[in-house]
Amino acid sequence: MSDILVLYFSRHGTTAELARHVARGIGSIAGAHARIRTVPASAAATDAVPPEGAPFATHEDLRECAGLVLGSPVRFGNMASPLMAFFDGTSSLWMSGALAGKPAAAFTSGSTMHGGQETTPLGMLLPLLHHGMLIVGLPFTEQDLSTTTAGGTPYGASRVVHAGARPTLDDAERRLAQALGARVAAIALRLSAAIA
Repeated sequence: MSDILVLYFSRHGTTAELARHVARGIGSIAGAHARIRTVPASAAATDAVPPEGAPFATHEDLRECAGLVLGSPVRFGNMASPLMAFFDGTSSLWMSGALAGKPAAAFTSGSTMHGGQETTPLGMLLPLLHHGMLIVGLPFTEQDLSTTTAGGTPYGASRVVHAGARPTLDDAERRLAQALGARVAAIALRLSAAIA
């Protein structure tokens, strides 16, 4: 079984819900398993395990994964600072090349169509490129990209949740999140088979 790490930060649960659908997509690929992790809301957090939800990620999760799907809410067109703080601490992985050659993708959630649902995943890919990861997006063969009126970009899955609006993903957002997870898992398995 190849573990694909779904690593995200979510303050209000919308990005966490998207992460669960990415994980379902990973699970739809025979031989792949989703390992869901999060990061603490601040560097001052002392709990080794969050009170609820996914466990906190470690460097071992990154080292052991066959691929990575990274998720964050939109924060002024960028990823949330707790997630960036986690990656700021991965220099030892960078120096050893632990992530080089592994497939990676991004997903995001925001409150408006034009608030950063395209810039945020692009920005999230920068540290992954520095780690030598192989970037995976969503191709326009995913028909939902051409028809959605909510979230979804070629740069990664996304969702739009307007303040006080629907609490769950719409069908297109769900399908695109699952497609992204499945793509990363399938590519990770093909890469593993080619190396073996």
